[in-house]
Amino acid sequence: MTPVRIVVLGTGGMAQHHARGFAEIPGVEVVAGVDTRPAQLSAFCEAHGIPNSFTSLDEALLWGQFDAVTNVTPDAVHYPTTMPLLERGKHVLCEKPLATSAADADRMAAAAQAAGVVNMVNLSYRNVPALQQAARMVRSGQIGTVRHFEASYLQSWLTQPAWGDWRTESQWLWRLSTMHGSKGVLGDVGIHILDFATFIAAQNAREVSCRLATFEKAPEGRVGDYLLDANDSVTMQLLLENGTIGTVAATRFASGHLNDLRLRIYGDLGGLEVTFERQQSMLRACLAPDLQTAEWREVDCPPVVPIYQRFIDAIRGEGPPDPDFARGASLQHLLDRAEDSALQAGISLAV
Repeated sequence: MTPVRIVVLGTGGMAQHHARGFAEIPGVEVVAGVDTRPAQLSAFCEAHGIPNSFTSLDEALLWGQFDAVTNVTPDAVHYPTTMPLLERGKHVLCEKPLATSAADADRMAAAAQAAGVVNMVNLSYRNVPALQQAARMVRSGQIGTVRHFEASYLQSWLTQPAWGDWRTESQWLWRLSTMHGSKGVLGDVGIHILDFATFIAAQNAREVSCRLATFEKAPEGRVGDYLLDANDSVTMQLLLENGTIGTVAATRFASGHLNDLRLRIYGDLGGLEVTFERQQSMLRACLAPDLQTAEWREVDCPPVVPIYQRFIDAIRGEGPPDPDFARGASLQHLLDRAEDSALQAGISLAV
């Protein structure tokens, strides 16, 4: 078994999951944490028993005693922190979105390919068993030719403080401010639902039209240093490669839904319904001979290997690096096209 030494770059909320996930894998050691905030960095390393800490990426690179990095920095920092790692030949797992522009994402994908390192993007809902089983069923032809779909990602943290109070906590406030690197709900969770839909359909999007909405949430649209101008809700129409059309929606105002994904996809031989609610996934199908009676049946879904294990397997040559930076760049192009479409139509502002 090849030993793998991991550095966690960025020590915010998601980094906790990364540190625990890698620590559970035999032969993997989390050897260092990196963050520009010394107090948070120290607490993170102490909590996870990480022996080394650095307050800059340059310091960590100068030290150099690691094989791979999991990049859990804010969205706008993915590009400038990943590129030096690729130049040094380090394997990289990067949080989504890969970058904040298609041009930067393309450069990251090209640099990773040129470096010959394992490169993966953490599209975390690839870990949902129902998604993977649905994708297998579509690819094996069980619903025939795909013709229509509808997908949604529903969150409610702007209306109910289940995860904390966004008005007072920077970990949420930055997601509402373009000045702090946010692309709004489109960049934050839109990438997940776009991957969710197009991965299951096994097709890329040829065309996309989009509307974005940013709602009044605080007096003068500001909380302290945070200008709350990032989009809160998005709706899209997609045209896929074979002419399939579908709708995609994402919002932070879905009261009653903490973090729920839904997808309904229909072919000429049947339909599938994927749900992910309260951290549990379910797949239902209506296939022959049930089409005449429109009876839907639950489908068993085998467990999925977590992204952290798949990243290590790829480094060890024991599995494919999927989803890779190329997939992340492809999705970023779709996000950029959606944003351009919304700007051309005019962003809706509700007071």
